[in-house]
Parts: sequence; C-alpha cells; structure tokens
Amino acid sequence: MRRWIALAAVVPTIITGTPAQAAPASGPARLVRTWPETASPEGRGEAGERGVARALERVAGGRYVALGDSFTAGPLIPRQHGKPFACLRSDHNYPSLVAHALRAGEFADVSCSAATTADLFKPQHVLLGNNPAQLAAVTPDTALVTVGIGGNDVGFSKTLYSCAGLSLTAPAGAPCMKHFGATLTDRVTATAPRITAVLRTIHERAPHALVVVVGYLRILPSATGCWPSVPAAAGDVPYLDRVERSLNRMLADEARRGGAIFVDNYRGSTGHDMCSAHRWVEPILITHAAMPVHPNALGMRVVAGRVVATLAAARSAAARGQ
Repeated sequence: MRRWIALAAVVPTIITGTPAQAAPASGPARLVRTWPETASPEGRGEAGERGVARALERVAGGRYVALGDSFTAGPLIPRQHGKPFACLRSDHNYPSLVAHALRAGEFADVSCSAATTADLFKPQHVLLGNNPAQLAAVTPDTALVTVGIGGNDVGFSKTLYSCAGLSLTAPAGAPCMKHFGATLTDRVTATAPRITAVLRTIHERAPHALVVVVGYLRILPSATGCWPSVPAAAGDVPYLDRVERSLNRMLADEARRGGAIFVDNYRGSTGHDMCSAHRWVEPILITHAAMPVHPNALGMRVVAGRVVATLAAARSAAARGQ
C-alpha cells in the first residue's frame, strides 16, 4: 500500500510537466502531458483490475526493465550512454524518464537500436560488441516491463529510405506503393505471433510484473508530405501512414490478448509528425539532435508522459474496482 500511495503522489506531478525530482545525470527533463488515456488493464495470470492493483503496488521503488528498438533507445539524443555503445541509448529516452518519474528502485534499459523481436531472445550483434538477449534482463522480481518493438520486423525505417529513392521516378505518383504493395502489411501480420511470444515470455519470466506495450509515435501525415525534408512521393505518404497505423493496431491487439497495457502514441499526435514544425519525430533532413525518422528529445518526453499517464489511469481504474 505504501508503494501505491507513493505512485499516486508522483504521477499527478509528473504528467503536468513538473520536472522529476531525480533527474538524469545530464540535467533535468520535463515530461510532457499531451492527452488523456484510458488504459485497458486486462491481466494475464493475475487477471483484471485486481491483478493490475497488485502489480502497481510493486512498481514504485521496484525493478523496471525497458525492452525495445531505436524508438525506445533514442539514438543521437544527448547524452548517449551504456554498453554496447552502438545500441545508441540516450539517458533522456522515455524509459530513463519513466524510471525517474516512478522512482524505480532498480532500472535496466536494455533497448538497442536496430533490434527486432528476435533480438529479445538472442544476443544482437552490433558494432564492436553484442547486446545480450534483452529478455534475460527480465527477472522474477521485476515489477514493470515496457516493450517497444516490431517496427524493424516490418522494416519500416528502411522502407522509408527505399521510398525516398523511388520517389524520384514519380514524385506525384505512388511508386513505393506500387513497388511494395501489400508486402508491408503482410509483414505486420507476420510480426503478430512474434509479439505474442515476447509477451508470453515476459509473463513467464516475471509473473507478477506489469507489462506495458509502447506504440509508435506518428511518423508521417495522413495526406501530403514535405519534400525535401521527407522525400516521399505524394501518393506514398498516405500509403506509408496506413502501414504504420496497421502496425500500431496490431500491437494494441496483441497487448490486449497478451495481458499487457497498450500505450497509444499514434492517436493524438496529429500535427507532430516529421513534416510538422512542432515535430516529435525527426525527418530525414534533421533539425534536432536525433536519428532521422526517429523521436527527438521532445518526442521522448511526450512518450514518457504518456506511459506515466497510462499507469495513472490504470491505478485509478484498479482503485475503483476494489
């Protein structure tokens, strides 16, 4: 109960944008409150609201493990730290901000740029080193696990670069859609059982943990693009946006089926894509310190605030259910 009270006390402060009391080493960061979220606390093992209530009691001051790809790691966002260095983790990525906000007693960020679902189960070979299998960090005493994965299984970022080259052949057309067709959505479908396996393994390794699947920020607008910052043909912009929506829907579905809470970062991020002046994701021609086609520091603060707000909503729902 004391941990529950501690979490309840810190969440309202964090989601309104007040700096966390225990800030990252390179300076304080503000979490950004964006829009409300209704959590879906459907448990696995400890089912339903009572299971969420018990899990939340262990979060504040407990062990938090962050799994994921570069949208989790935060490549090129200052300050880069951790080993192996080629994983390109930032100490201002959303897991770091969430850990400070929740005052996690122990924090393990094992996310790594270019990771696929396979790299959660086996070591990932990166430049000058290996990142151990990410799931190895999930131990029986883990209280909270966030996982942001799946984009590299679909090959979304690589596809954007391919589409940039194809756009030169038909700037007003949809050469990328013509080239890839249903391939990308087929990859989304093929990724779903891999997400199932990831969530099942997390629950097996940490049966009392609260598991949160973190969706992807909106990358592109739904209609027109912004050449040359994002060199995509006019007809390919909505096509690629549909693919990302499909990816996020799949992640939401798998979270619900797999006893996890889903954080929807796509919905509500209209006007903050790569083509926006107030962007949360950097375009190919970057304007802030971040990897192209990846969240910038503001985007990471938004996602962190979203995760904390979702946990607060889950806590409230669990309290009402008691």
